[in-house]
Amino acid sequence: MEGKPPELGGVWKRLVVVGGGIAGSLIAKSLQFHADVTLIDPKEYFEIPWASLRSMVEPSFAERSVIYHKDYLTNGRLVVSKAIDISNSEVLTAEGRLITYDYLVIATGHNDSAPKTRPERLKEYDAEHERIKSANSVLIVGGGPTGVELAAEIAVDFPGKNVILVHEGSRLIEFIGPKAADKTLEWLRSKKVEVKLQQSVDLNNCSEESHTYVTSSGEIIKADCLFVCTGKPPGSAWLRETLLKNSIDSFGRLKVDENMRVKGYKNIFAIGDITDVKEIKQGYLAQKHALIAAKNLKLLMSGGKENKMASYKPHSIKVIVSLGRHDAVAQFPLTTLIGLVPGLIKSRDLYVGKTRKQLGLDPRLVDY
Repeated sequence: MEGKPPELGGVWKRLVVVGGGIAGSLIAKSLQFHADVTLIDPKEYFEIPWASLRSMVEPSFAERSVIYHKDYLTNGRLVVSKAIDISNSEVLTAEGRLITYDYLVIATGHNDSAPKTRPERLKEYDAEHERIKSANSVLIVGGGPTGVELAAEIAVDFPGKNVILVHEGSRLIEFIGPKAADKTLEWLRSKKVEVKLQQSVDLNNCSEESHTYVTSSGEIIKADCLFVCTGKPPGSAWLRETLLKNSIDSFGRLKVDENMRVKGYKNIFAIGDITDVKEIKQGYLAQKHALIAAKNLKLLMSGGKENKMASYKPHSIKVIVSLGRHDAVAQFPLTTLIGLVPGLIKSRDLYVGKTRKQLGLDPRLVDY
């Protein structure tokens, strides 16, 4: 650790952050010169989540979006492990290590299976790219933002592929308005994506070997390549036998107050998709959680009064869904746009440079 922050009178408060995703990485980076920070994450890297679909069609894109934790966490500790239990003052890792904290931040997002090392993750993108490249037909199950963006990326980069998108809802991306959903559907069909609404695929009784899938309407779909883009459960299963077991709601999310503290606890915060904040779960909102929590932690660690803490106000829907490299559909409170204008906002770089800069990194490619 480098120089101690003067506002603490030379005494470091021990801050443990569990989860190194979009929210956890930002709060760890923001507080590393204000506390004795330990980040616990099962991976040695952080990944910009909304860039992952571009990396599937352009693996080199992941060189900037898959980032070693050590690159931005220059004044903190990294523990590459899963957290499996917490007490009032300690976190227990899967290897049996106990890590003491004065303040704890839980930022475990959604359950996701990803390899431990950055090179392994980059190899996964190479493999996914080869799967798509060698396939004549691609089946995507799930018409939320992930499924729609993946279908668009493939349709734009591989226009000769037969892309089929199956969604059980009556319209795509159901949390946005009907107008934006209709514009998205129209765009996909203009790119020859076959969209099947109000249908599902029984993934438990499908044959990937024969590349045959059956929809709920009985239709048989032949596809060389399958991608499942349905929702992932919150990453809270590990908390169900801990002191926070009664702080989890029926959806598996941690109940937090307006200061981003877990309700009933003065020194435990939760941020990002793991929280029960009444808003759609989006990366840029998880970043806002992190910044509010960081501000409040700085206040508390410097001896400030609780009534001076900042409050987080849930945001109204503002969505930009990228549609390939140049287009996007955007829903703002007063208008809906589709095409090049919203595409200029997001689709070209997918905020990768901006996110890297927020972490104190060069927005451009960094050689390893």
